Amino acid sequence: MITQIQTYIVDIPTIRPHKLSMTSMAVQSMVIVRITDSEGRQGIGEGTTIGGLAYGPESPESIKTNIDSYFAPYLKGKSVDNPRALMNQLNTLFRGNGLAKSAVQTALLDLRGQQLGVPVSSLLGGACHAHLPCLWVLASGNTDKDIYEAKKMIAERRHNIFKIKIGSRSVRDDVAHVAAIKAALGDSVSIRVDVNQAWTESQAALGMAALQEAGIDWVEQPTLAKDYASLVRLANKFNIGVMADESVADSADCFDLAARGFNGSVALKIGKAGGLFGALDAAAVCSAAGVGLYGGTLLEGTIGTVAALHAWSTLPAIEASTEMFGPLLQRDDIVKTPLNYHEFGVDIPATPGLGVELDEDKLREYARKN
Repeated sequence: MITQIQTYIVDIPTIRPHKLSMTSMAVQSMVIVRITDSEGRQGIGEGTTIGGLAYGPESPESIKTNIDSYFAPYLKGKSVDNPRALMNQLNTLFRGNGLAKSAVQTALLDLRGQQLGVPVSSLLGGACHAHLPCLWVLASGNTDKDIYEAKKMIAERRHNIFKIKIGSRSVRDDVAHVAAIKAALGDSVSIRVDVNQAWTESQAALGMAALQEAGIDWVEQPTLAKDYASLVRLANKFNIGVMADESVADSADCFDLAARGFNGSVALKIGKAGGLFGALDAAAVCSAAGVGLYGGTLLEGTIGTVAALHAWSTLPAIEASTEMFGPLLQRDDIVKTPLNYHEFGVDIPATPGLGVELDEDKLREYARKN
């Protein structure tokens, strides 16, 4: 039985500014949820967004407020025997708030996994993978810095797939930046770009033609989120891959996009889908429609990252890799044992629950005091 639900906003500086088309980040703010049962066991979850309201409709402050004011009073006293049933009830009672729901759902699954002595992946059907590939995002905006950073990652065997954030400059300047990085790194390295909706369709056609010529593998969300028609046309026009990110949140969005003839890939994110269950529902729709899968991130810390990894580990194939690098972008961590990144990927914990434990001293250090 649930006896207590606590929430904290945690602010951790990033190792460098992280530039997107709509904002630049120097700090990542996360909402940490802790759910305690009647036997003293605790499950933890995380709700994180990129750049606050510059990216989407939820902010750290709204996530915390809505959990404290609405979700927690409803959940207290409930059994955690069936986390999916609890989430179905929350979805019926409270609209939207996918990030807040994802945080709560993660904590429920962590707690249930500890009660049963199994990893979260087992609660989702069982892991197909113990180690998943993981790309790194080059987002300094400086060509020489990005090349140096990428070469360092390759030498350390930490990453050999790179995504470059573009869209804040002219199309030609962005293409020149990306092409220079690709030329410096060579054909053995995969390069993708993320435009974060910054281009019109005509700009995308110009940019994608040049990026295809430069040997770039994927273009993520080149046009506006709900402009499904442009995504379909661009995917059909070019050999370079097209990935939908902000266009899709849940299984209904994936079905709508696939029904329009989209033949690219979709970035799955547990926060967008309202949690692990929703993300895997979306994955099932995509797989049935022949749409590729990509394990996406909202730059979560270790708790949100490992939750997503448990979900992605149950997928037989993730055609477009994953980008679960969020903890590596942060200067510090609030868990006792960080995730193990090596051999161009990351290990999925196999211990009960999420497989990570809060560092209480670090939590106190980084949690907001007001």
